[in-house]
Amino acid sequence: MDSLFTAEALVSLLTLTFLEIVLGIDNIIFISIAANKLSRKQQPKARNIGLLLAMIFRVTLLFGISFIISLSEPFTHIDTGWFKAAFSGQSLILFLGGIFLLYKSTSEIHHKLEGSEEEVQKPKGSAGSKLTSVVLQIALINVVFSIDSILTAIGLTNNVPVMIVAVVLSVIIMMLFSGPVGDFVNRHPSVQMLGLAFLIAIGFMLIAEGAHLAEVSFFGSHVGAVPKGYLYFAIAFSLLVEVLNIKMRKASKPVQLHDYKTQAEREGLLKDNGSE
Repeated sequence: MDSLFTAEALVSLLTLTFLEIVLGIDNIIFISIAANKLSRKQQPKARNIGLLLAMIFRVTLLFGISFIISLSEPFTHIDTGWFKAAFSGQSLILFLGGIFLLYKSTSEIHHKLEGSEEEVQKPKGSAGSKLTSVVLQIALINVVFSIDSILTAIGLTNNVPVMIVAVVLSVIIMMLFSGPVGDFVNRHPSVQMLGLAFLIAIGFMLIAEGAHLAEVSFFGSHVGAVPKGYLYFAIAFSLLVEVLNIKMRKASKPVQLHDYKTQAEREGLLKDNGSE
């Protein structure tokens, strides 16, 4: 425990906690959209279960770091001349997780756009079965997000207690804010669509990252890694624009842009031709 109270450990803890929260944004988005199918009474329960599962998965994986590292070793090689790959456990998990996100996001978009109003408002099935289905979906995607999160943590520090504390702190913070985030998403359908679009982008990123870890190449061209900073900046920027749009729609008087001529006429610097 003494390793937690050194200056280096504290800096690593703060940095890693912040990164875990940032990397957990996609998890919160998925949990909020998945829980949206449930009643308002069950949504907080589903969100908390989802985030607790995320914490349990990540802490468990941290105790098995040697197992995570072993997953980076290729278990098969493919060489057809124009296509080469060396698939590992990590790459396969990220690849399959990306495909699952693409399938889930596109099916949700289709359901919201093409489904009847009764199907969208009142999905079939009992309350217990729906909760179980949502929790299972959250558990599946948490496996993928947890692997991605742990790989980031291992790249920052080798101090396992610091990583465990950072994961626990980040999940507690996300649990505190998951309720307001979920309510905000539920109140604004446009934000739901934006969140589903984010999940599609994250799904493509996971597929690209899995292909990069597997050293996939087509006709001699290797698949590169997608910089996560660019993706999360695009998500934050798009969300900011949507929040401004929501505020503008709520305003009683819409924002209008005035040109220099209108301003000059108002100040009496130019005469109106119609008044002459």
